[in-house]
Amino acid sequence: MISYLIKNATIVNEGVSFIGDVLLENGFIKKISRSIIANHASIVDARGKFLLPGLIDDQVHFREPGLTYKADIASESKAAIAGGITSFIEMPNTVPQATTQKLLQEKFDIAQKTSLANYSFMFGGTNDNLEELLQTNPKNVAGIKLFLGSSTGNMLVNDSEVLEKIFSSTTLIISVHCEDEETIQKNTAYYKKKYGENIPIELHPIIRSEQACYLSSSKAIALAKKTGARLHVFHLSTAKETSLFRNDIPIEEKQITSEVCVHHLWFTDKDYKEKGTHIKWNPAIKTDKDRATLWEALLDDRLDVIATDHAPHTLKEKSNSYLKAPSGGPLVQHALLALLEKVKERVLPIEKLVEKACHNPAKIFQIEKRGFIREGYFADIVLVDLNAPQTICKENILYKCGWSPFEGVCFSSSVTQTFVNGVLVFDNGVFNTATKGKRITFDRL
Repeated sequence: MISYLIKNATIVNEGVSFIGDVLLENGFIKKISRSIIANHASIVDARGKFLLPGLIDDQVHFREPGLTYKADIASESKAAIAGGITSFIEMPNTVPQATTQKLLQEKFDIAQKTSLANYSFMFGGTNDNLEELLQTNPKNVAGIKLFLGSSTGNMLVNDSEVLEKIFSSTTLIISVHCEDEETIQKNTAYYKKKYGENIPIELHPIIRSEQACYLSSSKAIALAKKTGARLHVFHLSTAKETSLFRNDIPIEEKQITSEVCVHHLWFTDKDYKEKGTHIKWNPAIKTDKDRATLWEALLDDRLDVIATDHAPHTLKEKSNSYLKAPSGGPLVQHALLALLEKVKERVLPIEKLVEKACHNPAKIFQIEKRGFIREGYFADIVLVDLNAPQTICKENILYKCGWSPFEGVCFSSSVTQTFVNGVLVFDNGVFNTATKGKRITFDRL
């Protein structure tokens, strides 16, 4: 394995930024210092660039198995690496769904052969698979995912007794999609009566409303408090929900944590007019006020993690009418670029970006030796140039689906190099696909 000496980088880690060198040997970070001499190492001159820990995306949908016409682990992990994401946690709603230990292991087997990034997967809870769920190994599986709002097949957990039993029975972190199904169905029926099949996309955040989100997330949090479960609430989208979370204790002491996604920090309901169903997500993108409050809650530590909820569909599928267009969009290649734009705008300190997208996912999921630039940790690191603009267009999009909600946007920054386990996997647009990522392990009892 080649050793690398990264020279003169602005290293961003654990709340500080400083210019220094980092030596990578045998897959790990060997040394961090103001100046290092290592004659055996290949030199990477990072003068003028920022060196970040590789991002850990705690919520992606890579569509394999069963939906590989949209995406697969190979294609989307490649896009993630180009976007500075070196580790991902993938969701169970594939085809078949990862709701048995056997099906979960099959996904790990695919990733071992094809993923350029480090990987883990969540086990999917349903109304009737508690016995299987309790067999999940906390040392090498990220956690449990529960859909408490509309989902496909058997993945909507809407039996309150089952839900309480799951919350009471597992010590694993439970990650939840919170939207109240009854509220959504009622709102949908109302607008179908008014508009038939031609409901305007602008009504998406009214149908999948603030009330639908708050009802569900507040119930999940109440249940977690009642049972002592370790709860992580995915993709917050409303100002009202931010009041449910604490910022008066360290993240290590939190039993209830939260995530916000890039699209809810970037877009608002005003963008439906131009973007239409291409920015249809669940939960829905909401108002300027909601976006502003999400930013406030992120910066004051009520919200703990930034993720993507990367969920590609084909352009043909997304171009359907409101009721027929699926929810979700591709984001892993461009999420860091969008966040770096906010760094340049002085909305988001780069140290806070690293905390929310690298350090905190590692802390929340108790990931072993990743998410930080520390000696002895895996060498998952990213070099970014904040003065290398690029415009997103079909020619430079790596997603298998071939489109991006950021098409036409000119970002100020570029990811120039990405190292995974000490291997230079992405170097100024050139990929090394000879080596693959590793299965993430967890520091849990």
